[in-house]
Amino acid sequence: MKVTMNVDCTPEEARAFFGLPDVQPMQQHLMNEMQERLSANLKSMEPDAMIRAWLPTAVKGFEQWQDMLASQMSSARTK
Repeated sequence: MKVTMNVDCTPEEARAFFGLPDVQPMQQHLMNEMQERLSANLKSMEPDAMIRAWLPTAVKGFEQWQDMLASQMSSARTK
C-alpha cells in the first residue's frame, strides 16, 4: 500500500511543527555584524592595499610576468 500526503504550510509552520528552533534572528544579527565589519575595513583600506588583499595571486602573477619580461629583455641586450 502506498500513501501520499501533501501538506501545505509555510517554512515557519513546518519548523514549529517539528520543534526546530527559529534561527532567523541570529542569522540577521550575524549578517548585520558582518556588514558593519566589512564596511569599516573597506573605509580604512587604501585602494592599492585593498587590491593586494583581494587579489594576491593576480598581483603576484603580474609581478612575476613583469620580472620575466625584464629578464628576457636584459638577456636579449647582452647577446
